[in-house]
Amino acid sequence: MDELVASAVSHWGPRFTVNGVTVADFERVTAELEHWADWCAAWVGAGAEHEALGRAALAEGRSRSAGEHLAQAAVYHHFAKFVFVEDLDQMRAAHARAVACLDAALPHLDPPGRRVEVPFEGSRLVAILRVPAGAGPHAVVVLVPGLDSTKEELRSTEETFLVRGLATFTLDGPGQGEAEYDLPIRGDWAPVAEALWDVLGGLPEVDRSRLGLWGVSLGGYYAPRVAAALGDRASACVSLAGPFNFGECWERLPRLTRDTFRVRSASGTDEEARRVALTLTMADAAADLVAPLLIVFGRQDRLIPWQDALRLRDAVSGPVELLMLEDGNHGCANVAPWHRPRTADWLAARLAAPSAETSAGSVAVSSPDSALLTSPNQKAGS
Repeated sequence: MDELVASAVSHWGPRFTVNGVTVADFERVTAELEHWADWCAAWVGAGAEHEALGRAALAEGRSRSAGEHLAQAAVYHHFAKFVFVEDLDQMRAAHARAVACLDAALPHLDPPGRRVEVPFEGSRLVAILRVPAGAGPHAVVVLVPGLDSTKEELRSTEETFLVRGLATFTLDGPGQGEAEYDLPIRGDWAPVAEALWDVLGGLPEVDRSRLGLWGVSLGGYYAPRVAAALGDRASACVSLAGPFNFGECWERLPRLTRDTFRVRSASGTDEEARRVALTLTMADAAADLVAPLLIVFGRQDRLIPWQDALRLRDAVSGPVELLMLEDGNHGCANVAPWHRPRTADWLAARLAAPSAETSAGSVAVSSPDSALLTSPNQKAGS
């Protein structure tokens, strides 16, 4: 295989399989790939197989199976396009199939989902709302993908929150997914935060006074930016593998990542893209982050230096905890059992409905995992 295929397999293999691609399919598709130019078509072909299973299940009235197959197909089509920016027409066609498959799956998922369009700067952002069983309104977690991830990739992450009674609102922000064609990547997410706050206030199923943020990779930068902009309106935030300043990581990024950022930031050259990347910094916003923050990072991250986790930990104003996973890669997909359940428990505890005693100010809600607790003025180390 050529160096770009090898780079994609090396950097992102665990991410594919933890987010819905079967190990057998990953090995089968990548074993047959020799040239990066064939990447998108190969994954579209694999996605079409799962899509056909879903369409057949729909025709036979097996709606639950249809939802599972179609949501899985959406992940395959997503990974066909995720960093395939050398042929934008081919990339966009694969993306359209990913969106169509997830849209078709949503009514048949458990719990079901629905599209929500968020008006934004003359265009719109698109999110998927899923609500757990039981009486609402429910606390809600806004999930923010990264540079090359989208809402289609995050269904398995949604499940960890939904089974704990939290609603999920998975967003394609500027430069991401359905918004990437009209709205370029931006460092300042304060306007996105306000748009989110407004739209969540109009959804009767959710309680925006119990609002959590979760983001991975570049989303691990965006989620803290939203939390900082919302101030005490945000209840908690999780940053997974987020950079402190993305531009400072530029030279260590794979070529595929740099090319993808160049396209989605509407930059003309690599140097122009690097200058835009330098505007993605927490330096001017971290002090405004007062909500409880959990930082999750892998010591073996080859894209973002693990020291960025320490920089964010030391810069924010609110209570902060750091979970450093010694064997974790970028996004910690290779060690998912060591952070996904714990992250979901952490957010569930902080978004729990206050008891009568807490409302009266006499008892504080605490996490069942006492090892993770810090006081507002104490910052946990690694």
